[in-house]
Amino acid sequence: MSATTPLRHEVPAEDRWELSKLFADDAAWEIGLQEYEVRGPVMEPFRGTLQESAARLRDALDVLHEIGLLEERLGYYAHLRVSEDMGNSESQGRLARYMNLATRQAARCSFLTPEIQAIPDDIIAGWLRLEVLEPYGIYLNKLLRYKPHVLSESEERLLAMQGEFTQTPRQGFNALTDVDMEFGEIDATPLTHATYAAFLQHPERERRRRAYLQYLDEFHAHRHTLAALYTGSVQTDVFLARVRHFPSAREASLFNDNVPITVYDGLIDVVHEFLPALHRYYALRRRVLKLDELRLYDTRVPLVADVKTHHTYEQAVQMVVDSLSALGEEYTQTLRRGLLGRWVDRYENKGKRSGAFSAGSFTGEPYILMNYKEDVLNDVFTLTHEAGHSMHTWYSARHQPFQHYGYTIFVAEVASTFNEQLLARHLMEQTTDERLRAYLVNKQVDDMLATLFRQTMFAEFEKETHAMVERNEPLTVDSLTATYETLLRQYFGPEVPLETHSALEGLRVPHFYSAFYVYKYATGMSAALALYDRVLNGGTAEREQYVDFLKSGGSRFPLDQLRDAGVDMSSPQPVRVALQQFSGLVDQLDSLL
Repeated sequence: MSATTPLRHEVPAEDRWELSKLFADDAAWEIGLQEYEVRGPVMEPFRGTLQESAARLRDALDVLHEIGLLEERLGYYAHLRVSEDMGNSESQGRLARYMNLATRQAARCSFLTPEIQAIPDDIIAGWLRLEVLEPYGIYLNKLLRYKPHVLSESEERLLAMQGEFTQTPRQGFNALTDVDMEFGEIDATPLTHATYAAFLQHPERERRRRAYLQYLDEFHAHRHTLAALYTGSVQTDVFLARVRHFPSAREASLFNDNVPITVYDGLIDVVHEFLPALHRYYALRRRVLKLDELRLYDTRVPLVADVKTHHTYEQAVQMVVDSLSALGEEYTQTLRRGLLGRWVDRYENKGKRSGAFSAGSFTGEPYILMNYKEDVLNDVFTLTHEAGHSMHTWYSARHQPFQHYGYTIFVAEVASTFNEQLLARHLMEQTTDERLRAYLVNKQVDDMLATLFRQTMFAEFEKETHAMVERNEPLTVDSLTATYETLLRQYFGPEVPLETHSALEGLRVPHFYSAFYVYKYATGMSAALALYDRVLNGGTAEREQYVDFLKSGGSRFPLDQLRDAGVDMSSPQPVRVALQQFSGLVDQLDSLL
């Protein structure tokens, strides 16, 4: 971080997000937290009474969702304030107090699901036809799917009470990798998680090599602790699946989205079909970089690195909005107002969380955290990516009630990837610079590699490690690294030999502590590419179907939402078409370079 990076209070107000739609200030949040704590026992009078009538059940759900609205506002405000300055102890304490109360509230409300499940099927079916329960029909039908997997009230209470404990492996991993581990320096520059990614894109090969080996050496030094933490996470997943009577941890995870296991396995199978195209890209990399042998630390350096761009934040917003014109005036004008208004925390400040995210809630604005840099073209893509998430939330919150507005991760990446595709197309049409065109094609290839291939490799690793525990096979440093090494060799192919500690990468991926969601990045990109092609080559009807998809929030299961928008993700065909596009882009890049 440079010496000129401002402190948080030095950032102009117009460059920061404005959180008053959540709470006017910290003092108002404290009042909200007190109200949340006081209202904690408010569900207790409903215990044991939900079978009395549909009206009684409606009253309980009204109170539950009223508390949920307050809980969400409190949580989002606390999370966003921590993100502004990760070292601010007051903000950290605020979030910790919220998490403690939220866990206690979950335990208090744990009786609800078992009681609803205990209502006889014929009675609840009749109630669901009544007007009084119509606002909660979708919520209840989704909940009733879990009837075979819901335990007794006392058992559910025990599971809710241990919610914090199940986070121990993740918390231990974060503490070890973010705080305790020391990676040293490379030529007087600290080697960290953030700078590691930058080092791997450095034009000097020796610097890339040193960073790669030095980074993994530190993971090797802590390999037994890392293996134990990951084993604890996998064992927790398997335990919870077994307790709830699911055939496997993977099926337990997919059940929430009503996604058949064939979708997961089909993704892996189709990606395997196209591994030769990936290996061809690595061969192209070796030739363009003029290397006798491509190594793992050579796989992320840009092939077109000398493209110079400069866009102010306001110019970036204009580019993004112009590129999205196919989505109509309501979409673009709403987005313009938000991006130029106070949705976005625009620039870096000391202590601010790195990277970018969209954090939209039902009550507040669909906020975006950025660390925007004017000379980094990729930051314009990051802005439109997060804007896609935010507009998805904006439409959903305005067209669905609170209990149905939250969309699933399965569809979350569709809107963001869709936006990136439109921006890439816009820039390709606007430029005659062949190097910029090559840069854009290379970016698309690398993005698809990272999302379609790499995330699928991760998904395979999760599938196998959980299956090992379910087969009562021990997870050890050796078994975990052997499993990951097999996948590395399969995906990188003969063009890329492995280094001594390469397989330790499988112990450093934070996504693995939220099992079985990384595959959704790959399916999301495939769906986005299909919808992008459909909207671009269609007319008003296709655009409206896509916007209706954004409006649908969590009101339907994700495969149904995408099918209504025009893409059948229960079939492997969208993934195959996306990978055919990847293969074509590799050919195009070869001709440009």
